[in-house]
Order: sequence, then C-alpha cells, then structure tokens
Amino acid sequence: MVPNEDHQYTGIIKLLLHFGWTWIGIFSVEDNSGEHFLQALEPQLNQNGICLAFTERIPQQSQLHGMKEFNAIISRVYQPFADSRAHAIVIYGETMLIISLHTYLFFGDPGYKDDPSFGKVWIMTAQIDLALTTLQKGWDVQFFQGAISFTIHSKDLRGFQTFLHLIKPSWTQGDDFLKDFWEQAFDCSFPYSPEQMDEICSGEEKLESLPGPLFEMQMTGHSYHIYNAVYAIAHAMNAMYSSKFKPRAIIRHKDQDFHPWKLHPFLQGISLNTSDGGTIYFNKNKEMVGGFDIMNLVTFPNKSFLRVKVGRVDEGQEFIINEDIIVWHRTFNQGLPISRCNNYCLPGYRKKKKEGEKFCCYDCFQCPEGKISSQKDMEDCMKCPEDQYPSKERDLCIPKMMSFLSHEEPLGISLASVAVSFSLITAFVLGIFIKYKDTAIVKANNREITYTLLISLMLCFLCPLLFLGQPKKVTCFLRQSAFGIIFSLAISCVLAKTITVIIAFMATQPGSRKRKWVGKRLANSVVLAGSFIQVGICMVWLGTSPPFPDFDTWSLNEEIIAECNEGSLIMFYIVLGYMGLLSIISLITAFLVRKFPDTFNEAKFITFSMLVFCNVWLCFVPTYLSTKGKYMVAVEIFSILASSAGLLVCIFLPKCYIIVLILELNNRDHLMNRKHGRI
Repeated sequence: MVPNEDHQYTGIIKLLLHFGWTWIGIFSVEDNSGEHFLQALEPQLNQNGICLAFTERIPQQSQLHGMKEFNAIISRVYQPFADSRAHAIVIYGETMLIISLHTYLFFGDPGYKDDPSFGKVWIMTAQIDLALTTLQKGWDVQFFQGAISFTIHSKDLRGFQTFLHLIKPSWTQGDDFLKDFWEQAFDCSFPYSPEQMDEICSGEEKLESLPGPLFEMQMTGHSYHIYNAVYAIAHAMNAMYSSKFKPRAIIRHKDQDFHPWKLHPFLQGISLNTSDGGTIYFNKNKEMVGGFDIMNLVTFPNKSFLRVKVGRVDEGQEFIINEDIIVWHRTFNQGLPISRCNNYCLPGYRKKKKEGEKFCCYDCFQCPEGKISSQKDMEDCMKCPEDQYPSKERDLCIPKMMSFLSHEEPLGISLASVAVSFSLITAFVLGIFIKYKDTAIVKANNREITYTLLISLMLCFLCPLLFLGQPKKVTCFLRQSAFGIIFSLAISCVLAKTITVIIAFMATQPGSRKRKWVGKRLANSVVLAGSFIQVGICMVWLGTSPPFPDFDTWSLNEEIIAECNEGSLIMFYIVLGYMGLLSIISLITAFLVRKFPDTFNEAKFITFSMLVFCNVWLCFVPTYLSTKGKYMVAVEIFSILASSAGLLVCIFLPKCYIIVLILELNNRDHLMNRKHGRI
C-alpha cells in the first residue's frame, strides 16, 4: 500500500543536490531494513558527489541490556554533533527510532535543545512519524523544527475530524485498548482500573487538547493507506468470490477454500475510487502507483506542530520543491542551511581534492591565467571562446573589442593629416618644377625623371590612406601591392638620377665614348626595369595568394585585431626585399659619386636621402614585428611617411630654395663657372 521505495531514494538524492548538501550524516535503525536502506542509498550518494560524514546505527531501546550499553549508545549519538559541518541528517527507521533518538539526547544532555550545534535539518523517511510516548509528552519538540519528511500521499477523509471529536472510551466493549490509551494520554484512571491515579477520567476529555507528538488530529499517511487497504482487500475478496462461486456457495466454501495469496491476482488488477475522490491502482509488481509528498515540520512553543507540504517526488521521478515556504531551524536565522565539508569554491576558483580526505573535501585555487570558472564549485577552469577574454576576477568571459586603426581616433587623424599635408607639399614642389622647367637646375638632371619621382612621392604619401579604417577586401587587396609598386618606382627614379650623374660626369672627360649614353633612354630604361620587376612580383602574389581581411583573436588578450592577412608571407617579404635591394643599390651608387663636381652633383643629396630611407626601413622591420594590432599598422604608415619625406626633403628642398629664393644661382653661366672653377 506504499509506493516503491526507490522513488524515496531518488527524492532524497534530489533534495540534497537541490540545496547543495554534500556532507551529510545518517541515523539508521539497527536491523535488516536499516542495512538494506544503507546499501541502496550509499552508492547513489557517491555517484552524485555526496559524502557521508558519519553513519550511526541506533538500536531500539528494548534491545539494550544495562546502563553500560545505554551510555555507550548515548556517546555514539552525541559524537556526530561535534562535526559542525554536517547540518543535514537523514533518519531511517520507524517511529520508535525518533523516540529512541530523543531519549538518548535527553539523557545525554537535557539542555541539548538550546545548544546551537544541535541545529540540524532532519530529513525523515516515510516510515517515520514524529511521535512521543506518554512518558515523553512533556519534552520539547523544537529540536525537530524545520525537519523535512517524505510522507505517503494522504488526504483528509470526510467525517474523520467529526469522528475524532466524538470518540469516547465508553464506545468499546470488551476491548481495553482505547481505555488504556485514554488513561496514559490524559494522566487519569477509570474506576476499577488496576492503577489508580489522583485524576479520574471523565471520558469527556478532548483529543484535540493533546500535544501533537502524542496524538495528531490530522490523518497521517500511514493511517490513510491502512484505511484504503481495508477497502482494497474488501474489493479484491468481492471480486474473487464473484468470479468463482455463486452466492449460496460463498458461505459453504469461504472457510475451507480461502487463502490470502489467492487475493494477489485480484489486487494486482484492482482499481478503486476512494471516498475522498481519489483512485488507487497497482502495477504489475503489485505495488501501489504513486509518489511521495515532501513535508516541512513547523513546531510551536505549545508543543504542537504543523506539517506543511513543500514539494513532491512522483513515480516518474519528477522532483518539485518550493523552498520559499520552508521554515528552517531557528539556529539558521531563516537562512539556507549549509551542509558541506568546506565552503563553496567561488567563481574564479576551481576545486582541488585534499589528500587523505573524502572527495567532498577540497581546497580552492584560483584559475590559471587565460581560464575562468563561471559557477561555484567547478572541477576545472575553462578557456573563453576566441572572441572573448577572462575578467580580472576570472569568473566570466568578456567580449573582446574590435581593434583597427580608425580614421576617427587621434592617431588615425594625425597620420592621415600628415599624409595629406605631405602630398600637398609634394604637389606644390611639382608645380614649382613645372613652372621653372626651363631653368638650369630643373634641366640639369632629367626633368621627366624628376617629375616622375615627385608624382611617385605624392602617391607614396597617399598610400597610408589605404591602411586606415577597418580592413576590407578591396583595401587589403591593394594596399601592400600599391605601396610596393609606387615605392619601387620612386627608388628606381632615384637610381636613374644617380646613374645619370655618373654617365654625365664620365661623358665630360676628353675623348670619352660615354656621350652616346647621355640622354633619356638609359634613365627611362632604369625606371621601367626597376618598376616592372616589382609589378611582376605583385602580379604573381595577387594571382596566387592575395591578401584578404582577417581577424586575429589570440595576439591581444582584450581585443580582436581586424587586419589584412597577407596571404603569402613569402611574397610579402619578397616585395620588401626587392625594395630593399633597389635602395641599397641606389645608396651605394650615390655614395660612390658623392664627391663629383657640383655642376652635376645631386649625388650628395641622393646619398643623404637614401641613408635616411634605408635607416627608416631598417628600424621598421624589428619594430613592425614586435608590435600588435593597430600599432603595427601605425608603424608601417609612419615608415612610409618618414622615408618618403626623407626623399622629398633631402633631394628637393635645396633645389626649391635656389629656384624660389636665390634666382641668380639658377642659370647656366653660374653652373658652368662653378664647373670650370672646380676643374
């Protein structure tokens, strides 16, 4: 007449897990049923990470022999309370176990109920009702305040309370049970009773005046199912006799043909409606179908108590608990009791088992750098997704910010302003050279190469604009190749001007055959050859493995770098290497002719400009490789601007000074006089 006990084990486990109670104690009756309970429950506790702080088997008082054994049991019962960490205690047994436990605690220390260390959450199984004997009716039940009990589902029966109010001991004839109970409960005696007391029982005493632990006015789960069992047996017997015998044969055969086991098939298939409107039926295992109610025991100073339903566990193992209405023992100040070997490991920490102790006991260690734990008591820390990073406390992942060199931030605005300003200055210089194209200084060293160099420098200053802003497919595709080609064109022009100086000087020597090389053909060939080689390299690069927009999630902890993936790093470094080769050749040739006569001598300016150019790019490589994110882009932009500015200032500033401010020096006669004076 009770549900399968496995449902109760499931409910206990889920209750403990719900409240996080992983360090618990068990008081179990010392008999076969207690052993079965422990054998069934302990494996489930271990599987769910719950440890037993202690397991005490309590014998019934009737099994004790002498005060020595009684005192030994008291010590065993008291010992677990020294562990202040185990606040949740499961009790398994029958009602007499509560009576025995109460007795041991009372004789061990009558003031135990006022000791804060005795504040526990008692978890009682359905086999137990909170009850006291008549000898204990003066004892306080506040000790069990806030207990949680699993009970068989029950309902109030119609007329039951009326029956309890009207019941009198005079109802029974030939049965002294009710009279004995009446005398013990009300401390009185009836006339002619073997034990006469001072108080005479009137028979009009009220049951509702008795303390709750002595007599509950509500129907308990046990009583309810005994009531239903009577109806189930009656229906089964009726079904059995109806199926086998005619009415007249029932009386003749009922004594010799009836055996209790013959009721089993009829009980198994029976389904009956109870008087309270419920339905009872049994499964194929001859077990009543149903679950358990979860009750909270609320005690009062007048020694009464109230059972409040706070949840249930159904046959389908559905677990429901309403913790907001639970009243806990007063020592917890209505806060959630904690029953653990140690405190929780807070988010940001992980558990580490203590050597030599049960697995529920552990230390807490902060998560290593780069990992987090977002919940309490995590076994291990975990890494954040690539687009997130750990917080300072290492308890949550924070989304990374997108990082790129924007046009709108101060650094981007500054670099863009410098780039545009220098491009305008270059355009202004180009305008001066076009305006004074027929003057001696402009004509002295190949005007077309000079114009080409100025245009390429102007484009060099505009190249950084492709590096600003969030990388897109088009900008990634163009920016490195455009930078490489334009710079190669500029350096090729510088190299062509240097070679022109060499050829021009050699052609002035008497009897020199180099005069045929003086002219535009050689210079143009150098410019075209130097540029087209870089164009070919870039075409191969863009045709095989072009750059593309990408995101770097690992270089910086708190930012996602929006960048251009160069596609093929080998081709990227070939482009840079070719520019470096052209620069070195230009530097060497300019250095070799730096002491030629001033008439033809741009070589000094070219030498100095190439020294600046090469120094900038030599510093660029280690700086570029050691920076991350938008600052890497800023380093490349600065290198482009600095090297371009070096060429512009070192080569063209002296010429502009003469062209604009010292006009008398900008004529052929002056240049020829300087030439003859030198020679």
